[in-house]
Amino acid sequence: MILLLAGGVTFTFTVVLTIAGVGAAFILIPVFIALGIEVHAAMATALLLNAVALAVASVRNARRGFIDYRTGLPILLVAAVLSPLGAWASQGLDRRTLLSLFVLFLLFAAVMMLRPLTRSRADRPSTGRGALFGSAVGAAAGFVGGLLGVGGGNIIAPVLVTAGVEPRRASATTSFAVVFSSLAGFLAHASLSAMDPAIVGATAACSVAGALLGSYLMTDRLRGPQVRTVLGAVLLVVAVKIGWGLLP
Repeated sequence: MILLLAGGVTFTFTVVLTIAGVGAAFILIPVFIALGIEVHAAMATALLLNAVALAVASVRNARRGFIDYRTGLPILLVAAVLSPLGAWASQGLDRRTLLSLFVLFLLFAAVMMLRPLTRSRADRPSTGRGALFGSAVGAAAGFVGGLLGVGGGNIIAPVLVTAGVEPRRASATTSFAVVFSSLAGFLAHASLSAMDPAIVGATAACSVAGALLGSYLMTDRLRGPQVRTVLGAVLLVVAVKIGWGLLP
């Protein structure tokens, strides 16, 4: 029964969150814990699934030409460097206050994604096409992600879209960048607890299937504004989840 539930939840959320490009780990971790999986094993499993799903999606996105490597590579490199610095800076700070500010950012970003566009931005020159912009986004995502202990994809995707990057390209570029941070997180947690091979195998298969479907929908079935709406809805869910955890 646990395998069936874990597999179904993994497939469902992977489809939706692959469209947004942010990865499903932030939802899968509490679900796995609720199913009785030890916390570090749950984190390691969810982060591994994140990496697998986004890697599969990135292969397909790359073949369709949706990944902006000039932006994505600086993002992942700078984020990898500054994430530990953010984690170090978080020592001694009031994490509750920081997370409250992050919730406000997510709500603002969600409103920006969900509001009607007054004009199309698809043909607008993208400021995301450049190493300098990618480095700036990676710095923010890495440092803030390390500071708060949250996924950088929730920062990268809305910033790219707000900067004028076409939503499907922003989603694909975010997926590409988040693969590597997910792998780093997986390696850190995998050393702290043994993972159940049956659960990993079953959920990995569902994750691959969900990523293929989500990537197909994002590239072939949905238009930019629809992807933007999905991203806005995901940001709202993340904000509610984090905000709920801050309640006394």
